[in-house]
Amino acid sequence: MANSEGEGGDGGYGDAATAHAWSALGGRADLVAKVSYERDAGEVLPARLPVREMARATVGACSLAAAELTAVRGATGADVPGVRVSEGAVATAFHSERHLRIDGRAPTNFAPLSGFWRTSDSWVRTHANYPHHRARLLAALGLPDDGTRDDHASAEALAAELATRTAHEVQEAVYGAGGLAVASASGSVFQGPGAVTPLPLVETRTDPVAGARRLPDASLPAAGVRVLDLTRVLAGPVAGRTLALLGADVLRVDSPRLREDADTHTDTGMGKRSTLLDLGAGEDRETFEELLASADVVLSGYRPGALDRLGLAPEALLERRPGLIVAQLCAWGWGPGPWAGRRGFDSLVQVGTGIAAIEGDRAPDGSPEGRPGALPAQALDHGTGYLVAGGVLRSLTERQEDGCGRHLRFSLAGTACWLMHGVRAEPAAPGGPACDPQRWMATSESPYGKLDHALPPVSHHGSPGNWSRSVRSWGSDRPVWL
Repeated sequence: MANSEGEGGDGGYGDAATAHAWSALGGRADLVAKVSYERDAGEVLPARLPVREMARATVGACSLAAAELTAVRGATGADVPGVRVSEGAVATAFHSERHLRIDGRAPTNFAPLSGFWRTSDSWVRTHANYPHHRARLLAALGLPDDGTRDDHASAEALAAELATRTAHEVQEAVYGAGGLAVASASGSVFQGPGAVTPLPLVETRTDPVAGARRLPDASLPAAGVRVLDLTRVLAGPVAGRTLALLGADVLRVDSPRLREDADTHTDTGMGKRSTLLDLGAGEDRETFEELLASADVVLSGYRPGALDRLGLAPEALLERRPGLIVAQLCAWGWGPGPWAGRRGFDSLVQVGTGIAAIEGDRAPDGSPEGRPGALPAQALDHGTGYLVAGGVLRSLTERQEDGCGRHLRFSLAGTACWLMHGVRAEPAAPGGPACDPQRWMATSESPYGKLDHALPPVSHHGSPGNWSRSVRSWGSDRPVWL
């Protein structure tokens, strides 16, 4: 593994975190020297954990994967172009959902019943952004939900009820009812009885059956690549929009029975198309199989085993479509272990892995005390999204040589383990301007209104600086390839 430290100031060459991420994706160690970072925004993504270093490494590795595929497809001859990533652009993109404005309106990123709550013995974090998660949370605790969505009254009732219960009790009751809550009292799921083994950043398996078409020469690394995007909040859609930036035809497929939040879709839908298919129904399933027959990539963001019962396990997909690249991601890792099959979001994984305790209130001796904290961005989501996109791009490069498909697995918890135990902090660049997100924002028109949105941070010599098209209305596209 290449390991050259950043030089500071104007930006140095690929640091140890970048080298590790690139190695995990299977890249040649010598290519890390192609990566440099522009420290152009002062201190960004400040935290106790090395979030800045992790964030830029995921974007740097993804950018290098794009540069490598660009060379393989003949756009730059045999030379892999240089990668230079702006730390300001990375920080802005990692806050894309916060910086988004829709006709001047700021979206709501967390619903009133999502957040930290005091219990009788500790703290618990809930996630209730979607109506069905809100309903399950309240039902699990015996609280009324009459559909009026009086959030102030519901929040008061929730706080009063949680104060009478232990954090672990709340966690198990809510998960048992299909809701989302994680107890800080349980500590890290990687410690103690029944602990999960620390997770890898990525797991890769090469399918031995060759059968993929060779991609023709093209100026964009993912030009002509067909991607079925079966993902939801937030890491998977970030991966999909990154592949769309680089030329892929990304078709997001959602169930008509599970609506997406319009603001979330607007943030992560740049460059993609969106269609609705019921994968359990006859005609829609036939349509999906027709799409699969000429797809290059399937992105899956559902819990382990959730799609298997529909015949959409990676092994089944690769059998029907030799040469396919299947990239799966989940919250808690792929097991074995009691947490592998649980639902989860970035904010909850931060609690379950111990990040929230690290980032929370501290006593004078430095020990955790009081309210848990959070990372300065949903960094596990965004970072994992860029790793997924980088893994797909690297798999496309390798497939050009052997024609074989790949099965990749990522998890938010795996990225959390790396952040906590595998990334070394570096001093921020001295001086320099404060981070002004407007430097890395753009404006576009969309069916939802005028958008002010973050620019993509993925960058190599000759790469596009923005998406070629804006977000489409959720579910509005025909289920066909362009």
